[in-house]
Amino acid sequence: MKRRHLISLALCSTLLAACSDKPADATATGFSGIDITGADYATGFSLTDHNGQARTLADFKGKVVVIFFGYTQCPDVCPTSMSEMAQAKQLLGADGDKLQGLFVSVDPERDTPEIMKEYMGSFDPTFLALYAQPDKLPEVAKSFRIYYKKVDGKTPTSYTMDHSAGSYVYDTQGRLRLYHRYGSGAPALAGDLKKLLAEAGV
Repeated sequence: MKRRHLISLALCSTLLAACSDKPADATATGFSGIDITGADYATGFSLTDHNGQARTLADFKGKVVVIFFGYTQCPDVCPTSMSEMAQAKQLLGADGDKLQGLFVSVDPERDTPEIMKEYMGSFDPTFLALYAQPDKLPEVAKSFRIYYKKVDGKTPTSYTMDHSAGSYVYDTQGRLRLYHRYGSGAPALAGDLKKLLAEAGV
């Protein structure tokens, strides 16, 4: 399992290096995450949330948005990333309500709306899980340059999903600004979110 996740992380880094035309120098940008402002990918979505409501990025204008792709049966990377997102919200203090956490499932076969709602509730009830129909997911993943692959298990339902492990961060106007690598930590994420809120004069 650890080996597969290391492969996923390596692939994620490779994909990011290939698609980013911005310097990864955090000192130069003032952000802890990788500044990808102006990128022509991951610019939006049209998905359904775990309450059955159609959602687009425009729905969250006025908030900073963090999007993570994963699946609810993920043993380590996903719960760690979502926990860090929830901790970052707490670190924002009174501005915590200006963060919208989003989780996009790469496992539509098993991640039902009910399961995803319960999963979000274990981190923060204001976070939303989004899903695409199985035939539409490849298109969504391509538009976000996200890697995912089904890995067969001992039974048809015990498979796992290898996937990119990182989060996209958007400013209050819905513009893609940052990519946070897996394991960056809640303080780094919260610090960047505070900077984006300050830019907006919030």
